[in-house]
Amino acid sequence: MQRILVSIKLAPEGMAHIRATPELQKAEKDYVDRWKEEGLLESFYISTDRTGAILVFAGVDEGRTRELIGTLPYFPYMAKVEYLDLMKQF
Repeated sequence: MQRILVSIKLAPEGMAHIRATPELQKAEKDYVDRWKEEGLLESFYISTDRTGAILVFAGVDEGRTRELIGTLPYFPYMAKVEYLDLMKQF
């Protein structure tokens, strides 16, 4: 099955706003939780410094994955988003 790995790095100037806005943090978590429940998101990792994340989507193509990432509340604060199309071997 196809997987899309998404690597996200948040902008330093956006981090202050994110940290100061608990409702934004909750909204972001709600999106991720819903994607997990819907079976779209296979894995989710946050960097130890909390300025980046890795998401692994399953069963959706890159175009749909880009649409989903664009809906995230943190999207305006992302400095870098990379997409990698993968095929799981085992």
